[in-house]
Amino acid sequence: MLIECKKDNEKIAMGLLSYLDDFKNINVLKEEIELNKNSREFQLYLYRELNSNFIGVIGIQNYKDFIVVRYLSLSPNYRQLRYKGKIIHELSCNNPDKRITALPEFTKLVEYFKNKEL
Repeated sequence: MLIECKKDNEKIAMGLLSYLDDFKNINVLKEEIELNKNSREFQLYLYRELNSNFIGVIGIQNYKDFIVVRYLSLSPNYRQLRYKGKIIHELSCNNPDKRITALPEFTKLVEYFKNKEL
């Protein structure tokens, strides 16, 4: 289940983001959290399965007709393609009127799940 990142779970989001090379620097990581707090265009969602801890985070950029997946990070034990697919699938279901696209490193993921059932 995707849950919008709030003040209460910022540290969890920061921990999950720190798995990505772009966010190894704490200052860059803090800037990203602030960007997502201060803008409705940039949004950060945490992901967890029912009755479990948060296992992933997805950052999106929200436009009128489409959503761009900026990054997706999962805990090391959950990096299988099926979890990435579940996150993309849920994002798509939560935004049925918008097209989902991605930055180059995630484009294959979006294509893979576009026509598949989970």
